[in-house]
Amino acid sequence: MLVLHHGSANMIDTYLRYLTFEKRYSAHTLTSYQNDLEQFQAFLQEQYQQNELSRAEFTHIRAWIVSLVDEKLQARSINRKIASLRSFYKFLLKRELIQQDPCLRIKALKTPKALPHFVQEKELSQLLDQFPFTNDFSGSRDKLVLELLYATGIRLAELIGLREESVDMKAGTIRVLGKRNKERVIPVSLAMKAVMEQYLAQKNSLFGKEANPRLILTDKGEQAYPMFVYRLVKKYLGTFTSSDKQSPHVLRHTFATHLLDKGADLNAVKDLLGHTSLAATQVYTHNSLEKLRKVFEQAHPKA
Repeated sequence: MLVLHHGSANMIDTYLRYLTFEKRYSAHTLTSYQNDLEQFQAFLQEQYQQNELSRAEFTHIRAWIVSLVDEKLQARSINRKIASLRSFYKFLLKRELIQQDPCLRIKALKTPKALPHFVQEKELSQLLDQFPFTNDFSGSRDKLVLELLYATGIRLAELIGLREESVDMKAGTIRVLGKRNKERVIPVSLAMKAVMEQYLAQKNSLFGKEANPRLILTDKGEQAYPMFVYRLVKKYLGTFTSSDKQSPHVLRHTFATHLLDKGADLNAVKDLLGHTSLAATQVYTHNSLEKLRKVFEQAHPKA
């Protein structure tokens, strides 16, 4: 492959800056891309005694994929690494740092379709309606976090990014800044408005209205961070649910599944979730179909 001479480290740094400032990828995604590229670079050095990513060829990438399969890495994880390389080499090609894309003939591995984990409606209702949340700031905040994640289906990063001004109590809506800085407006129920009002009163009384513009704060009045919210959700779901998965994203899955179980329009759920394509939303229909199948098997004489 004919290339221009640029160091791999500089290429990776330039690429990561592009993802940071132009694509606005999250820190977590940037770390994943960097790790994948450096891992492939190490493979090139070990197997072919060269570490210039710009000189990699189709056979090198294919050999790396085979080595990952031999290491018993899951197909989903390998596909993520393939996606990292594809994105990187498309960037190099666009910048004319290479003349041919070595990933052009690389195909993703087949993966089994895993259904999204979700919490049963009865279990979640018991948690939100019956758990004795304390009447102080922490209790109000914890209840609001759970209610927001389940009632709106927002992502963890979107929850943390919410500001007080994102909430329009009069209109009963919240403005959410999603992936690629796309904004969407989600309606909230009267019950949610009551939980929100109680929390805001506690927050402003404790820290002052001008202290921190972020909606969800820690006990110290600082902006909530991912692990803080993750631990909070796990604490409550672990008490009330039988689900193996107990993360904020499970509540997003639960939001979508329960809506579709109740007959919500698929396109409407897509918009509420902030998906760019219907295909991403359709995965939740499998859970609804599974529920219908169980009803049929229990009730139909010919089942």
